[in-house]
Amino acid sequence: MKKIYFAGSIRGGREDANLYKQIIEYIQRSHKVLTEHIGNRSLSTTSKGREADEKIYLQDTEWLRVCDLVIAECTSPSLGVGYELAYAERHHKPCFILYDKSRTHLSAMLTGNKYYHIFAYERPEEVFDILDKILGNTSTDALSNNHRQTT
Repeated sequence: MKKIYFAGSIRGGREDANLYKQIIEYIQRSHKVLTEHIGNRSLSTTSKGREADEKIYLQDTEWLRVCDLVIAECTSPSLGVGYELAYAERHHKPCFILYDKSRTHLSAMLTGNKYYHIFAYERPEEVFDILDKILGNTSTDALSNNHRQTT
């Protein structure tokens, strides 16, 4: 059972929280999601102060260090998710990015970085086939040729 760090927008906007919840539940069928709280619709989008933010930072960076891979849903732009992806890359964690290409364009800082495996989708139900591919074979070599698509 792999430990998955799922990243999705919190303070950048919660309009995709229902999709996050579905993704997390789907992954949990066969793996452990360290960040299952991301799917909680009532998750606070505001800071509770410096101490609370530091606690979140310390917990999340610990999870990033111990996870086996990162799956990030990046349709809603988020500074935090961008930071998490960079942190994961720095710690040599495989990173898989999903986004709805009918709603957004990813930053060139993601699409231009060959480290990231990027999967575009147009309908939310397509996400689950993508997850099956990611979770069934997390070898970066096997995915890099067929799934580095941004359009």
